[in-house]
Amino acid sequence: MQLSTRARYAVMAMVELGCHEQAGSGGSVTLAQIAANQQLSLCYLEQLFGGLRRAGLVLSARGPGGGYRLGRPAAEVTVAEIVDAVDEPIHTTRCTGDTGCMLSADGGQTHCRTHDLWYELGQHIRLFLSAVSLADVVRGRVAGRAGRLLLPEET
Repeated sequence: MQLSTRARYAVMAMVELGCHEQAGSGGSVTLAQIAANQQLSLCYLEQLFGGLRRAGLVLSARGPGGGYRLGRPAAEVTVAEIVDAVDEPIHTTRCTGDTGCMLSADGGQTHCRTHDLWYELGQHIRLFLSAVSLADVVRGRVAGRAGRLLLPEET
């Protein structure tokens, strides 16, 4: 399973702004600089930054020296907020809303037998992304956070 391109690119762009903030460079960063540094499409970034701006995650300045900067300190922005800002919900099931993904015997909708498994996985992803700040990513404090997989004890 992968996050959408929109979500991944938005996080990459925000990390670039976070790095700029951490370096204490001051001022704004242009989308062209972000695109070049992260090897992303400038046109694609222009689309993403509308959502990031509406969510208050970035501030923009026009004119000479203009560009973007973080709307809040990196430590106060979660990766989940970035994903939400570009309207990319995390779906791990094929079911949407309260309806199921399969037809029941009476012709209605029902959930498949693996629905709860995939739903819970999606919840874990959401919890993880909500617990990781932009500052954590910028400072390289993400590796190992998911924890170790605990195997059932052998009997």
